[in-house]
Amino acid sequence: MSLKLYFLRHGETTASLTGAYCGRLDLELTPSGHEMAEDFAKLYRDLPWTAVFCSPLKRTLATAKPLCEPLGLEIHKRDGLKEIYYGKWEGKSPEEVNREFHDEYVRWLADPGWNAPTEGEKGIDISRRSSEVLEEIEHTYLSGNILIVSHKATIRIMLCYLLGIDVGRFRDRIGMPVASVSIVELATHGPLVHVMGDRSHLREDLRKRIGT
Repeated sequence: MSLKLYFLRHGETTASLTGAYCGRLDLELTPSGHEMAEDFAKLYRDLPWTAVFCSPLKRTLATAKPLCEPLGLEIHKRDGLKEIYYGKWEGKSPEEVNREFHDEYVRWLADPGWNAPTEGEKGIDISRRSSEVLEEIEHTYLSGNILIVSHKATIRIMLCYLLGIDVGRFRDRIGMPVASVSIVELATHGPLVHVMGDRSHLREDLRKRIGT
């Protein structure tokens, strides 16, 4: 049996609805966000889980809870799985950021791997801290199913790390809808993608919600 990583982006928040930048702002899930977490748990509860790793923010923990609590699965919290820190952009819309921090915003859009939001984190910083969690998992577990509950940018950056994609292209190459699942098998010849950004576990009315 191989090692499979299930990357789950947290459920809907008010920021995912509006498109505001939300990294370290510790938002709760919306009612629909809680329903998304329940839908994931319903479909995936019968999978034999080996371990669960999670960002320590409220929205990720609340997304993991419906699966983990009934099954008695311990949630391993890791700071390395936190979302990108947007610095002075936190809570602002892209339009506001463009007006207030235009030059830095343009540089970040061009290459978020090596340019940071004002007083925030570069993509390469997130890659370093999140890859440490991936290395911990790979060194600890030889096989099994590992759930990793994290955030939009952080999951995309981890996938870039695993698949050999330039981290500066994480916003251009990989989509990651709210409450979506991506599955990567650490196979004999390296990481193998089975699923990317899937939301088929959500009921139809929730899938129709755009959520960025």
